[in-house]
Amino acid sequence: MRVIAGKARRLPLKTVAGDGTRPTTDRIKETLFNILQNDLYEIRFLDLFAGSGGIGIEALSRGASYACFVDNNKAAVDCIRGNLEFTRLGDQADVLQCDVLMALSRLDGQPPFQIVFMDPPYGKGLEDRVLAFLTEHALTFVDEETVFIVEEALETDVEHFTGLGYEILRVKEYKTNQHIFLRLADSSGSRSE
Repeated sequence: MRVIAGKARRLPLKTVAGDGTRPTTDRIKETLFNILQNDLYEIRFLDLFAGSGGIGIEALSRGASYACFVDNNKAAVDCIRGNLEFTRLGDQADVLQCDVLMALSRLDGQPPFQIVFMDPPYGKGLEDRVLAFLTEHALTFVDEETVFIVEEALETDVEHFTGLGYEILRVKEYKTNQHIFLRLADSSGSRSE
């Protein structure tokens, strides 16, 4: 695994040992960032279930001004910190070792993130819990412009995201998984004030 483009281009990244995480392959990461390339400059990027941090680090390398990484696994957090240090991007980032819902509560009060990326373990409904939490609480760090990207198994039905209060902007399918791009639906009734 490596940084594909930007100021940390070609630098190798470490991954978490074992099968507890599922790093996004370089090919899929490259496709994702080709989609995002015009939307990264000087943005705030939130990487949930961050694993080795490869997605958020790619965003920083390509021009994001700040990234926050969240993972509750100590080995993953150590890996993220090591990768940030190696790529010299650590001064633009924070790493939170805690449950994702706890991290969301802790982030309240911060300026909005323009992109929230999440790659939770497949089949556990964690992305639904996160998205529902965000629509149920009027948190400052997401707004109607925030784009949410969920990495999911290919067979996952994406239409249920609309029932959670989100508009589906785009679905990009790969051989075994997919990226679902979402935005909060019209706020008239979808978020509490």
